[in-house]
Amino acid sequence: MGNLQSFTLIGIVLIILGVIFVALPLLAKYVPDLEKLPWIVFWVYKRDGFYFATSPLLIIISVISLIVGYLLKTRQS
Repeated sequence: MGNLQSFTLIGIVLIILGVIFVALPLLAKYVPDLEKLPWIVFWVYKRDGFYFATSPLLIIISVISLIVGYLLKTRQS
């Protein structure tokens, strides 16, 4: 029964993250002050009504943490 509760919690977290990721580009469209932030912190791509917002800094941190985690896991084996 504990595994089902874990999957339910993970599902709820993923749903919340999905809503946030869908809302971020919409918010970027209405908040022009975010474009004044340095590109490494917040980057917005606009073209023909399509908005894509991301944080290159968070992507870099995520990739580094994945690499470190993989190296530590292979080192222990």
